[in-house]
Amino acid sequence: MTVDHGKPRAHTVLASADDRGFSSLRHSGPPRAARYTLGRQLRRSAPRSALGYWTPPHDRQDVVDQVIRSNEGRLDWLVPVRIGRMIASPYAFLRGAANVHATDFARLPATGITPVVCGDAHLGNFGFYASPARDLVFDLNDFDEAHPGAWEWDLRRLTTSVWVAGRENGASEAACGEAVGRCVEEYRLQIAALAEQPLLTRSYEYLDVDRLLRTAPGTGLRAEIETSARRARKRTSDRALPRITEEHDGARRIVTEPPLLTRPQQAEAEQLAEALDAYLTTLPPHWARIVGGYRLVDIAHKVVGVGSVGLRAWVALCEGSSADDVLFLQLKQARRSVVAPFVHGESAWHAHQGQRVVEYQQAVQTVSDPLLGWTSVGAVQYYVRQFRDMKGAITVVGIDARALTSYAGLCGYLLAKGHARTSGASMIAGYLGGGSKVREALCRFARAYADQTERDHADLVSSVQRGVLPAETGI
Repeated sequence: MTVDHGKPRAHTVLASADDRGFSSLRHSGPPRAARYTLGRQLRRSAPRSALGYWTPPHDRQDVVDQVIRSNEGRLDWLVPVRIGRMIASPYAFLRGAANVHATDFARLPATGITPVVCGDAHLGNFGFYASPARDLVFDLNDFDEAHPGAWEWDLRRLTTSVWVAGRENGASEAACGEAVGRCVEEYRLQIAALAEQPLLTRSYEYLDVDRLLRTAPGTGLRAEIETSARRARKRTSDRALPRITEEHDGARRIVTEPPLLTRPQQAEAEQLAEALDAYLTTLPPHWARIVGGYRLVDIAHKVVGVGSVGLRAWVALCEGSSADDVLFLQLKQARRSVVAPFVHGESAWHAHQGQRVVEYQQAVQTVSDPLLGWTSVGAVQYYVRQFRDMKGAITVVGIDARALTSYAGLCGYLLAKGHARTSGASMIAGYLGGGSKVREALCRFARAYADQTERDHADLVSSVQRGVLPAETGI
């Protein structure tokens, strides 16, 4: 069996996340021991040491051109806001450069094992949210780019973000290396542990805040977890009501704050209302009945994040049986994953990209927002989720080196959990083995690609200074 290291295709991958076997339960794959052995054999065609190499190829696409292309289809008047956020720092640039990383990583050695990957794995895309039981859990929490793909790509992006963040926080290169090493080691250990568990058992694995606090060492990370968890618990629809809405002619309306919070034209508002009705058909019957009991009161466009700026993102205020019974829903535009062109060429597995986001979020997270669904307004596809649902994140900027190391390990652990829920855990475990080769290789890669990220950021800053790209900063 051969492995295409450059651009793995659907017919060459070793373990596809969509090889679900639902068509026939009578046929099963190789036993676990055989899968582990197969993973070990992949070291011949994709040596573990090769994971450490990064030299920009001579024909590497200009990074400014890549950013410009990624702006196609976005709202023109928000593109300067996106660029302004990306030039703020190398770490901010990294957050918005998932397409740049996918293009680079697709040309690097890979095993061909393709679980569902986040596609945008970095330190800022892990966070708190409420489970259906209203427990506060911590997990991967951004799936706009989720898609079957190389597990190595997620790990490369995550470890690079660790090194870039460490530098911005003033950590030494040795401390950055220690944090990356912890991230990779926790990934390796968790993949190995989950590979030994039955498929159903590994699907129940999750991390709530109480467990998170028990495992966090007595460092600045524990204090940051406690602070962030308190903030997240307060981020609910009823608490948001007086903060982002006001009374107007006896009705509650979302407060506008251009350019970050703006109101649609009447015709567009009516289209969005119809789209929310269609969204109900994508929910399980019980939740469709619950959400159907609310009525739409107001809707506004709200800018969020870095990489998502310029894509359409609406916040809908819905009211139940009383003025204080409210639900905020978010409709977020979904486009083709940046991973997809390098895995499946020009074909797409999902006709609806909002459905893709929802299905893969539910595949990777142990528990997910029960109100996840999808809809469309004309040709624009959306996924829908709760907007205020105890969502929050640990602030990476400013934490000390010891806390960064602990947090990097936590993210490596959770990334492994997500990968193991779909396919390939035994083969990945066999490939990684029990030694330090992969850890050392990815430390070399993360440092080299952190250098590349800083050069790319400098190129983008230069393009703004030369007037090639417009930027609005501080927004």
